[in-house]
Amino acid sequence: MSTETKITSLELENIKRIKAVQITPTESGLTVIGGRNGQGKTSVLDAIMWILGGERYRPSEPKREGSVTPLYGKITLSNGLIVERKGKNSDLKVIDPSGNRAGQQLLNEFISQFALDLPKFMNGNNKEKADILLQVIGVGDKLYELDQQEKELYNQRRTIGQIADQKKKHAAELPVYPDVPAEPISASELIKEQQEILARNGENQRKREHMAELQSEADRLQKQIEELLIKQAEIRNDLEIAQMDAKDLHDQSTAELEKNIADIEEINRKIRMNLDKEKAETEAQEYAEKYDAHTEKIEAVRKARTDLLDGANLPLEGLSVEDGELTYKGFKWDNLSGADQMKVGVAIVRKLNPKCGFVLLDKLEQMDIDTLNEFGHWLQQEDLQVIATRVSTGDECSIIIEDGYSKTNEKADIAAPQWKAGEF
Repeated sequence: MSTETKITSLELENIKRIKAVQITPTESGLTVIGGRNGQGKTSVLDAIMWILGGERYRPSEPKREGSVTPLYGKITLSNGLIVERKGKNSDLKVIDPSGNRAGQQLLNEFISQFALDLPKFMNGNNKEKADILLQVIGVGDKLYELDQQEKELYNQRRTIGQIADQKKKHAAELPVYPDVPAEPISASELIKEQQEILARNGENQRKREHMAELQSEADRLQKQIEELLIKQAEIRNDLEIAQMDAKDLHDQSTAELEKNIADIEEINRKIRMNLDKEKAETEAQEYAEKYDAHTEKIEAVRKARTDLLDGANLPLEGLSVEDGELTYKGFKWDNLSGADQMKVGVAIVRKLNPKCGFVLLDKLEQMDIDTLNEFGHWLQQEDLQVIATRVSTGDECSIIIEDGYSKTNEKADIAAPQWKAGEF
């Protein structure tokens, strides 16, 4: 037996358009109140909202216009409570099974405000619906934290991706010179090398001049051979040594160095361009790696988010929250059929207060008969009571309201619907 509080019976007189209505709703499933427009169907739901929900739902004109007798409303609940409003002031009267009186506070414990006023939920925006769902399953704060992480990482990745593309394009536009050194050439080193060669050449020149001096001295001494034989021998010996030193000397050309010095700026320009291209390619690769790393982080956050929702006690399979909006079977609210919106709304509202086993629905004519039957099957499966209105007098209606009076629809199919668990 269900532990949720449901409506066992209701009696209404002279409330809004109602003259006299008596309804015994089905315990689980759909009780459809039918009738033409303006007959008092919505007044039944408004009366239930007021009687159970309190003064916030009091109609502006509770008493039926033209009635000379006081209004009266009585609802019996499955937990044994009897709730009444009657008389001129229509004050609330709540009597428990022991005969003790109670008030609105007791009703609020097991009656969901959204169950009474489902349009309040249905007409909220997608974020408000998502917030209510997250409130129900208790993961709102954590999911918000994960959503913020994902948003921050996504923005960072987008910026990194833009920079990576820019650097890649910049690197591709830069020329490359394969025939130059990898590092810029130092002019001072080339000049130093030139100076060293010139110094060596200068030393060679000094040695040549020294040889000439010796040769001149030898010619002069030749004339004095007889007087200076001993000295001549010494000088000849020195001359031979000097000739041997000078024989293998070769001067080095500085032409190539002079050309390199002259071309150094152009060479270095090409080298710098090569280095700039290499740097740009390296930076582009680094940002590409950063982009991939952020992608991995985003996927990790998304997985954590999915795991969080998968582990939550959702009121309906297929429900989720994506980008702060409620989704069902992958579709956002405005892309859901009216029937699916009803199902989602009822499931969430029921989850908000598990003690409340009923929901009020207005204007169920948006559902065709097949969809209506499917919805009723699902309600039975969920052991949930729904009292709804529909502009119709067809077989799908349990009760017909006509000119403020209720009557049982004799054409209604009272046989239990045939369905299989898990199938609609």
